[in-house]
Amino acid sequence: MSRLQYYRRVLTAYAGAGNSQLTFWHDRPAINSNCPFTTIGEYYMPFLENSDYVAALDSQGLPLLDYHGRIGLQHNPIAIAQWGLGNYNYLQRNAAPERKTKLLAAANWLCEKLQPNSFGVPVWNHHFDWEYRSRLVSPWYSGLAQGQGISLLVRAHRETKDNHYLDTAEKAFQSFQEQTHEGGISFIDGDGNTWFEEYIVSPPTHILNGFIWAAWGVWDYYLATGSRAAEALFARAIQTLHKNLSRYDLGFWSLYEQSGTRLPMIASRFYHQLHIVQLRILARITGDDIFLRFADKWEGYTHSRSKRTRALCLKGAFKLCYY
Repeated sequence: MSRLQYYRRVLTAYAGAGNSQLTFWHDRPAINSNCPFTTIGEYYMPFLENSDYVAALDSQGLPLLDYHGRIGLQHNPIAIAQWGLGNYNYLQRNAAPERKTKLLAAANWLCEKLQPNSFGVPVWNHHFDWEYRSRLVSPWYSGLAQGQGISLLVRAHRETKDNHYLDTAEKAFQSFQEQTHEGGISFIDGDGNTWFEEYIVSPPTHILNGFIWAAWGVWDYYLATGSRAAEALFARAIQTLHKNLSRYDLGFWSLYEQSGTRLPMIASRFYHQLHIVQLRILARITGDDIFLRFADKWEGYTHSRSKRTRALCLKGAFKLCYY
């Protein structure tokens, strides 16, 4: 795909027209006001638009994302988990049978597709190459997929009492207990911080939204099982955020990741808003005011035209230089 084709596709997706994999991901970030936050119930974000995705479905009604070109239509485990979580949220509100059917279709797919990687660690693989800044070669796995898959499976177990879902979540949790060089998705840096990596690359990039979503999966596993290992791991993740959130603050916008590049990878407006929502949810889970302080600060940036413009320009420059 040429750079021009890439940008045309991005603009089409952001404009809400046409069909590409990008159209699935940009459901408006929001806090689910029905979520209890400290027990297993509705998921932290609504994902209601994602739950009604109909652009491309497989024979079981599961979402397929269109990556176009040689990649084409693909199952994406993160998308299937979010689709299932949105349907779980709907199910809790109106007990519609079709929502339970979709929830269980997603959960059953996740149970079937969890497979050991080359290190023997159970993961959900993506079976297509993906252009990050270095190519992720199929099959590749993600801490984000591991976290959201667990979040869906513990809710499927809550709904059905079928232990197969909880057993699969337990297997998936193993990936959090192993470091990236051992086939897991956790990385411990030189300062002892524990990170959950959305993309397993070297050096690691510590993508903020993926780290937080993955951490919610650890929290959900603790809520569902009482696992002391999960409780301790979540506490370490929160400590990592305590020590490092300021590194994501440019003073006018948030960073998407710790790219290690000369130009920083600034968050798009969508991901900046997602960061704000995620931090407000973390504040409700933990009762920790540091997350509210950063959320309020970052939301304040969005009200400044000059800061929005500066962020957009820097984002464009990064894309031109590194993609």
